[in-house]
Amino acid sequence: MPKATIVVPAYNVAATIGDTLRSLLAQTFADFEIVVVDDGSGDRTLAVVRSFGDSRIRIVQQPNRGLAGARNTGIHAARGDYVGFCDSDDLWRPTKLATHVAHLAANPQVGLSYSGSELIDADGRPMGLAQSPRLTGITAAHVFRRNPVGNGSAAVMRRAALDAIAFRPEGEAARDWWFDERFRQSEDIECWLRLALTTDWEIEGVPGLLTRYRIVPGGLSAGIDRQYGAWQTMVDKLSDTAPAFMARELPAARAFQNRYLARRAVSSGDARQAVRRLRAAWASSPRAMLSEPLKTATTCAATVVLAAFGAGALSAIAQRTGRRAA
Repeated sequence: MPKATIVVPAYNVAATIGDTLRSLLAQTFADFEIVVVDDGSGDRTLAVVRSFGDSRIRIVQQPNRGLAGARNTGIHAARGDYVGFCDSDDLWRPTKLATHVAHLAANPQVGLSYSGSELIDADGRPMGLAQSPRLTGITAAHVFRRNPVGNGSAAVMRRAALDAIAFRPEGEAARDWWFDERFRQSEDIECWLRLALTTDWEIEGVPGLLTRYRIVPGGLSAGIDRQYGAWQTMVDKLSDTAPAFMARELPAARAFQNRYLARRAVSSGDARQAVRRLRAAWASSPRAMLSEPLKTATTCAATVVLAAFGAGALSAIAQRTGRRAA
């Protein structure tokens, strides 16, 4: 049985999944399998995956259930003690799996290991930006306020930790859920926060930008309002689980969520949305915004440059300064 499983949800991603799989097959840690969940694709996704002819790749097909549903099917099929996730347009650095396996093996209390992420554009080129999160001393408040895991392709989890948060909603006969399939966005942070709130498993990061996270112009920006709505739905759901926690942490978390979405809007070149989200962040909790002056100032400065001079000027500044903060 493989020691680790990498779950790759795939829906109409023929253009990118080849690069994703090549990055995963190049892992320096050799004892792994890749479970590709074809989530009802209508393009050549399945043909691209099959063209690899690699015994380490297993394909599971299902009617479309969305990203959370594809991840759940992949977890259900996974045979490894460790389960990592890589979306089908993102990439892993060759040492990523080895680093997380070593981290989890050396720290039996850690259930979720994650890394920082380099942001790449639609063509796979570095954008000069990165998610460089806090790595240690992670509490539920940190997850709620800042989501240090960052994105759905950064995490590698212990199977036992996943099993601790498994549930089966009414009407589901085939398998458990780990990610909540009612969420079309924010399903990852809902999962991480539920782990932090309801179990004793720790969440901890490892150094390095081991995930390469793709930003597609217009795509993320167009979904920012929906992403915020999904985040609010997550808040409503988990308020029943931990009402006192939610009441205490919500103002700061709302500020940080809006600041995060402002940065994503900046990355997508959407000045209007960046300004809107930045204003909402300040309105939610000025104290929270001032508690991280460098990140807040960077976000404000990038938003001002984008709004005043456009994406070209922002990109030129990033290239000259070599700044790696997203």
